[in-house]
Amino acid sequence: MIPHLDIPVSDPSQVGEARRAATRLATDHDFGETPVGRVAIIVTELGNNLWRHATKGRLLVGCRKTDGGCQLEVISIDSGPGIGDVARCLRDGYSSGGTPGTGLGAVRRLSTDFSVFSVPGKGTVILSRTWVPSAAGVHAVIPRPRFAHAGICLAAPGETISGDAWDIRIGDGVATVIVADGLGHGPVAAEAAAEALTVFSTATGSPSAILERAHPLMRGTRGAAVAIAQANASTGMITYAGAGNISGRMISGVEDRSLMSQHGTLGVQIRRLQDASYPWPDHSLIALHSDGLMSRWNLNDVGGILQCDPAVIAGWLLRDYTRGHDDVTVVVLKRD
Repeated sequence: MIPHLDIPVSDPSQVGEARRAATRLATDHDFGETPVGRVAIIVTELGNNLWRHATKGRLLVGCRKTDGGCQLEVISIDSGPGIGDVARCLRDGYSSGGTPGTGLGAVRRLSTDFSVFSVPGKGTVILSRTWVPSAAGVHAVIPRPRFAHAGICLAAPGETISGDAWDIRIGDGVATVIVADGLGHGPVAAEAAAEALTVFSTATGSPSAILERAHPLMRGTRGAAVAIAQANASTGMITYAGAGNISGRMISGVEDRSLMSQHGTLGVQIRRLQDASYPWPDHSLIALHSDGLMSRWNLNDVGGILQCDPAVIAGWLLRDYTRGHDDVTVVVLKRD
């Protein structure tokens, strides 16, 4: 899995760097000329907003194949000053800095999916997602899933390959999510995490059954901490199992519940794994993350963010709670 590109933006030259990286990524994933042009405009507008108005601005750019096509995400993150009136800023013609005022309004119009969350004094996270159907999927009718999800994976500072990985399968009202953290950093850690995802791609059964199957197949790797959450929208239940320091949380406006993993490392040593089941309230979300994110995070003072796209929630968590010296992955899942 290719980690998100993480590009700091504090001057115009970095906007150009981000635009070139995003359009190159889009081209490499067979985006046509028109969607590549849309991506270029989106990155330029978001990047210009960052260097003109924000502090500690950065753009995360990632591409992920989905059923029927490919989606490219651009996530703008900053630490302030925040937007006092988001609706006003989304209107064409609005500007707070003497520019033409086509920025956020244009980004929303050009995006397949768009979401923004901002708190004055605390900063802003903006998602723009551009979806392009594959040749086979152009005329296909793709059923709307019952889940919304997003994942952000970043390599450790100084690394180009992340030792973390994640994946998701959705079908028949069930979403199954895996997060794997290979021991250490770099290519060898990435090999361990990739092996866990390879097993996941074909394995069936409960989370513990999938992990038990992966364990002997990963013995030739360095090993990995791995957790799997299986969310059933029909029964309203979560089934969870994990080995090692992958954290799982279920969050709503009234509840914050940890999903329990067991000690051990897949491919090295584990005890017999067991599934744990939890009721899944309608308005709660599930977050799985590697230990590159601090475990003692909370969203109590930004409760409105729970209604945003999962990518915005993941971006907010990464901004405030990344340890800064390790690979980090955050995956957020909720009902659509």
